Amino acid sequence: MLQINNLTITHRKDLRVILENFNLVLNDGDKAVIVGEEGNGKSTLMKWIYNPELTDVYTECEGTRIIGRETLGYMPQELSEHDNEKTIYEFFSENDSFWNQTPKDLAKYARDFSVSLDFFYMDQQMKSLSGGEKIKAQLMRLLMEDATVLLLDEPSNDIDIDTLELLEKIINDWKHIILFISHDETMIEHTANMVIHIEQIQRKTKSRYTVAKMPYRQYVEERLHMFERQEQQAMSDRREKKLRDEKFMRIYQRVDHEQEVITRQAPAVAAALKRKMHTVKSMEKRFEREDENMTQMPEKEEAIFFKLGEKDSKIPAGKTVLEYRLPELYTPDNERVLAHDIFLRIRGSEKVCIVGKNGAGKTTLLKKIAEELLSRTDIRVEYMPQNYEELLERDITPVDFLDKTGDKEERTKIRTYLGSLKYTADEMEHPIRELSGGQKAKVLLLKMSLSDANVLILDEPTRNFSPLSGPIIREMIKEFPGAVISISHDRKYIDEVCDKVYHLTEDGLI
Repeated sequence: MLQINNLTITHRKDLRVILENFNLVLNDGDKAVIVGEEGNGKSTLMKWIYNPELTDVYTECEGTRIIGRETLGYMPQELSEHDNEKTIYEFFSENDSFWNQTPKDLAKYARDFSVSLDFFYMDQQMKSLSGGEKIKAQLMRLLMEDATVLLLDEPSNDIDIDTLELLEKIINDWKHIILFISHDETMIEHTANMVIHIEQIQRKTKSRYTVAKMPYRQYVEERLHMFERQEQQAMSDRREKKLRDEKFMRIYQRVDHEQEVITRQAPAVAAALKRKMHTVKSMEKRFEREDENMTQMPEKEEAIFFKLGEKDSKIPAGKTVLEYRLPELYTPDNERVLAHDIFLRIRGSEKVCIVGKNGAGKTTLLKKIAEELLSRTDIRVEYMPQNYEELLERDITPVDFLDKTGDKEERTKIRTYLGSLKYTADEMEHPIRELSGGQKAKVLLLKMSLSDANVLILDEPTRNFSPLSGPIIREMIKEFPGAVISISHDRKYIDEVCDKVYHLTEDGLI
């Protein structure tokens, strides 16, 4: 059993309460997903559960955790700089549990995760791996440990669809406790039997959480129906209040008028009217007490508001946006050929997605395509890399990054847009390095929105957006009037957004 009692987490810098009086009990068989909008403290909660010292730098935490006999295994959202500098062999061999694995065990890991058997012994640096290969390495090392509680922060990021399905099987087959954060709605729907929903309501001034022992889709539907019922009851209460208040006001005004016109020659009538007014005022106080218990309109975290592109971003259907040929695609270090005879043609406002196994070279290919398109003058291109910090400047604020003119009106507009993306005024002044992955992604998407781009190049565009924001992001990209060239393993994104899907293989794009 894993238990958390009365946990309150407060951000040191802006004194915002991220989580208040949080209580949770997890038992064997629980597969709990933490959901919530970007920047709501999901990763912070996960870190604190694993090791409270990991959050001391930027938060103050009060509360207790009871681990008992459980052994915690933790996979962070991103590899540390220290681990990135290690070779793959060092990454595995420095963990004692690696030496307990038999050749048969390692062969099974290699087979299940679609890596070579010598992967564990390679002297290639971890930082040179693709995003999906890094996730695979972390998952395999974690599974080698004797953990009874798995704490997984974004294990679905960047991994190919085959590995996503393997991860779903691992979670479903796990006999003990799993607590995970994921933005992959399909995986959540296939695995989670408990939902922990962290919200920031009232313009991020109040923290609220919900723990529901039910599958994710059921939770979303029941939550929606609950809000609808509450809203209908609140509106009904307000209609009844309006009719009651109107009737009360007529009575009050009549008695008040009669008191004003009564003469001193009718003291008995005046006394009766005084008693009547006393009754009316008593009625008013009773109504005020009743109004305190009136059904309130439901408080819910506002959805993000976003739009990409204007009408003039549309590309004529016959225009060739891209006709790209590449005889051979090499690894970034030019030591190995990944694919041959690559050809890709895109016309008009097509929405194209490139899929393939981790390490196939999708990101390498997309970077080459981006280099070519960004140099063109007949189209207007914006690029969102898989590693956001290739474009973002870590030590400046989102406002400073987006501001190209220094004009007061421009900065006000940027702040308004960031507000619509649920940034608080304090968060707008935080350096970009302190933002969550989803908040960084929003900065790049807003950069695209403020531009006049008619071609978007997107490497895993939905990977850091919560399952609550995901539908909005997908709709936004689907409605973009220009062309989109993307990489994704998000099955809902592929199904809902993309007109064409190309599979990158050694023999090219299929």
